[in-house]
Amino acid sequence: MSQCTHIVDNPFTGDVAASVEPTSPAKLDTVLERARAASRALRALSVAERVKRVLRACEAMEKNADAIARDITRQMGKPLSQARGEVGGMAGRLRHMAAIAEESLADIVLPPKDGFERRIAKEPLGVVLDLPAWNYPLLTAVNAIAPAVLAGNAVIVKHSPRTPLCGGHFARAFAEAGAPDGAVQAIFLDYPGTEQLVGDARVDHVLFTGSVLGGHRMQAAARERFLHIGLELGGNDPAYVAPDCDFDKAVENIVDGAMYNAGQSCCAVERVYVHRSLYERFIAAAEPLVRAYVLGDPESEQTTMGPIAQPWHPAELQSFVQDATSLGARLVTGGRAVQVEGRGRFFEPTLLRDVSPQARLMREESFGPLLPIAPVDSDEEALALMNASRLGLTASVWTSDRERADRLARQLEAGTVYMNRCDALDPALPWSGVKDSGRGVTLSALGFDALTRPKALHYRLRF
Repeated sequence: MSQCTHIVDNPFTGDVAASVEPTSPAKLDTVLERARAASRALRALSVAERVKRVLRACEAMEKNADAIARDITRQMGKPLSQARGEVGGMAGRLRHMAAIAEESLADIVLPPKDGFERRIAKEPLGVVLDLPAWNYPLLTAVNAIAPAVLAGNAVIVKHSPRTPLCGGHFARAFAEAGAPDGAVQAIFLDYPGTEQLVGDARVDHVLFTGSVLGGHRMQAAARERFLHIGLELGGNDPAYVAPDCDFDKAVENIVDGAMYNAGQSCCAVERVYVHRSLYERFIAAAEPLVRAYVLGDPESEQTTMGPIAQPWHPAELQSFVQDATSLGARLVTGGRAVQVEGRGRFFEPTLLRDVSPQARLMREESFGPLLPIAPVDSDEEALALMNASRLGLTASVWTSDRERADRLARQLEAGTVYMNRCDALDPALPWSGVKDSGRGVTLSALGFDALTRPKALHYRLRF
């Protein structure tokens, strides 16, 4: 395990945004033992008592909202207004899971049987290792932290190397809230160290948000154990614009769904299929919206698109554009890695038309401000193309016909299907992927299932 200081650069200024020391083996042992003890203490609390502490932790995070938002912006480049919005979104998810916890975690009481009482109890697993992603460092973390603690588990957060400071905010908030000592702890490890921790018998469950490659590495790390690792691995999320859509709203929302957070969202719109009757009109309406984004200092209120988080990614985005144009796509606007006044690693908001189904953009996750569009002649053609990807996180159908949306939704290979919206998450609904977008569920009442184990209570009351 490497013990070198880890440096995070500010994607706009190039300055040091964060400097963290890896957790030493001795400290990690202490963290694990504290987590084991905390899991026992949390298990002894009623669900109502856990809810109180989780809500206090939420309030502690909200009190520190501005500092947390600035940490996010400086580490990964998200415009400050969007980072503040993420703090609010985190609180909303946390409060929803707290509101449904008692009902969701209650024993399942089976129908009466003479002389017997039968229940199914939902018991905590113990220690949950949370491995969140950098693009939404609060949201991807709270998806695991909130239900895990509510269910009676202790949580160890090992955040992404791009946003290592964010785990500490959660740990401090839960300590301030009066949670049992070690209920939520933050550590920092390199990739080999993380894989070693996944294999540690003191960890009872792992929730990972990241790339498909990362998901395979997590599974391999647990190969000697009977762990069912929760995996959220991103998407290549399609949108279909049907001929009867609310046109202006569809264009506006799809462009925003592709460009928000510089396209660095697992559920961002990554490819659009427009019915041929609207195709030219859609291109014409989308172009000025794409051109309108303001690139610049993410701490400025005037900036609407920040820099690209990872140093190597602008070149990768450039290769996606080059691949598409080599297969016949036409570049309408954007398509280049740029700087703003000599600073930052930006990529221009990019609109491409007539994109081939063979282009990488239509099959792989690009994770950038790219909007590739292709025409289709029917619902059936749109459905076939939307399903032609190894990824299946979300999909959206833009139509005024609820029956059309439902018919397509039932056949679309995605964990979430939207009608007339995209790039959104409702914590009352399960968040999951199919195919290479992962497995398992977070959020909603179903999100507690993977964080508990059922215990059959079979009581004979009389002989």
